[in-house]
Amino acid sequence: MNAMRKEINSIEKNQTWELVNPLQDKKPIALKWVYKVKVNTEQEVVKYKARLVAKCFFAKSKNGL
Repeated sequence: MNAMRKEINSIEKNQTWELVNPLQDKKPIALKWVYKVKVNTEQEVVKYKARLVAKCFFAKSKNGL
């Protein structure tokens, strides 16, 4: 939970994203949390990391490819 709070604080501090109300005819970008555990050479947990990222999506071209 602390790693998630640090990520949110970093996003706010760096003004990475701006939270706005969604438009009625638009779908908001989906987000997901990505977690990583950093360990040392003895396999002891050193740090927990969390990143909030936009989910991947693919746009269709006009010819469907």
